[in-house]
Amino acid sequence: MTCGGLIDERIFDLLTTHGFFKMDLQLNGKTALVTGASQGIGRAIALGLAREGAHVAIAARRTNLLDELAAEIKRSGGKPPVIIEADLYNPETPERLAASIEQQLGRVDILVNAAGGTRPIPFDAPLEKWEEGMTLNFFRLRELTHAVVPGMKRNGFGRIINLTGSSEPRGINVANSAKAAVHAWAKGLSRELARHGITINSIQPGRIMSEQILRLHPTEEDRRQFSEQNIPAGRFGEAWELAVLAVFLASPLAGYITGTVIPVDGGMSRFAF
Repeated sequence: MTCGGLIDERIFDLLTTHGFFKMDLQLNGKTALVTGASQGIGRAIALGLAREGAHVAIAARRTNLLDELAAEIKRSGGKPPVIIEADLYNPETPERLAASIEQQLGRVDILVNAAGGTRPIPFDAPLEKWEEGMTLNFFRLRELTHAVVPGMKRNGFGRIINLTGSSEPRGINVANSAKAAVHAWAKGLSRELARHGITINSIQPGRIMSEQILRLHPTEEDRRQFSEQNIPAGRFGEAWELAVLAVFLASPLAGYITGTVIPVDGGMSRFAF
């Protein structure tokens, strides 16, 4: 995290915590389920939704990190979140998650699919590697979404936000194929759900600071060189810089935005669409 990023994040914290934004996102009283909420982008989105008044359920494998997030949400004035330990690789998890949230919060208004991760593989990788990456990054995401959609239809409102990945892969990566599948599936689904007041959008993170990105770019020098060569904005992004978009897309104000794929990458993408 750069010094500039820290200063920007402090300003963001002040604005959101003390309600200085002039736009009312109308999220007070809404419920949200955020997967992959233990760190990085998922964590930032959960915090942003809670600060706007949503009652958030946070799910991930590492409950100790979820406990830390819950404490931060409460310190910032948000409603105490529901904490659920969940491994989305397990086939029973989507239905269990959906049922648990409906029982504890009454409904799911907003679903943020932030679980998943990169899966680079060699050309001769075994089938098991493909199955593992596709399961976590596409199949379980689809199954969880399909589990909460009926409730959204009954309520006449829903927001589904998928965290995906680059459409410009640098090598063979199962996650790239899985996320491309998410884009195509979400676009088709958006046409069926819009009449029910439900939107579905995908966000493509660029180099947003997280555990995964730090593994790929472990040193400040490495990140500086990559930024100079590939990112017009000249730096890596912070999780909150993507979270502000996700929180807006989750709001009632974004009801005419659906079926989109939006990159948040400092201009790194080279294609216009």
